[in-house]
Amino acid sequence: QLLYFLLSAVGLTVCVLAVAFAAHHYSQLARFSCGTALDACRCKVPSEEPLSRTFVYRDVTDCTSITGTFKLFLLIQMILNLLCGLVCLLACFVMWKHRYQVFYVGVRMCSLRASEGQQQKV
Repeated sequence: QLLYFLLSAVGLTVCVLAVAFAAHHYSQLARFSCGTALDACRCKVPSEEPLSRTFVYRDVTDCTSITGTFKLFLLIQMILNLLCGLVCLLACFVMWKHRYQVFYVGVRMCSLRASEGQQQKV
């Protein structure tokens, strides 16, 4: 059970980092201005950035595949990693509660049996 909890915690950490990584690239990709040049797509970060860089995607003739399809891919990746993170968080929560026995499922049977025993004596 401890190994299961630790693996779930590591999975949660990895999923959160993956969401942050994809969100960072999505925000960068949203600011690109792209144009085709020969057999490549050149995307540039706006010049007001202190580190204005140019990204060259070779063998890409249509820049909409970079600005559209790749954005959609990153958005789907963020959603799936967020769902995976929620599943790992749920697993950690269940294991933590089970370990410290805070889950109360149903009614306590020992209190009912004690009251039944007292009624039979009368």
